[in-house]
Amino acid sequence: MPKCTKENFEKYYIKQKRSSAEIAKIFNCSQHKVNYWIKKYKIPKRSISDAVYVKNNPNGDPFHAKKLTSVEDAILFGLGIGLYWGEGTKKNTHAVRLGNTDPELIKQFLKFLQKIYSIDQKKLRFGLQIFSDMSTQKTLNFWQKELNVPVNQFFKVIVTPSRGVGNYREKSKYGVLTVYFGNKKLRDIICKEIENI
Repeated sequence: MPKCTKENFEKYYIKQKRSSAEIAKIFNCSQHKVNYWIKKYKIPKRSISDAVYVKNNPNGDPFHAKKLTSVEDAILFGLGIGLYWGEGTKKNTHAVRLGNTDPELIKQFLKFLQKIYSIDQKKLRFGLQIFSDMSTQKTLNFWQKELNVPVNQFFKVIVTPSRGVGNYREKSKYGVLTVYFGNKKLRDIICKEIENI
């Protein structure tokens, strides 16, 4: 069993990002005792949200910011930040979230996430909101084909009462598609980039 030294607590808690419960098992003691040593050695305690983030991402961040090495990268970066500024949901603090009716706009934003931040497409989720006079299956098939993603990445389709004929109604003939990437850290990074403009 390892000794209760500051170096060991820093190793397990800071470097390996283990939880108090996991460290308690290593030292064969209570979580209360682990928290006592962390406080005694003045090791900064993770916030609840940081602890949850570490638990949900045990292998580290599920994204990696690419270094902008070409004009094409810089243009895509600027486009993605601009799209999120205009169409993204900033109030949701736990996910990168953007909704629109235009498949090309959505595809450009997905390209931004995948090429600039190297996200795994399998971790994306999609929400679809349609009017009651639309075919759920037809609109779902449309977006699956456009984005080349399987149906299991879609949440349950939300159906709202049909509106009258108008400009918005024509634009949204395939509903409103919302992209979700559940990562607070990436959402904060993108919002910080917007603040820096």
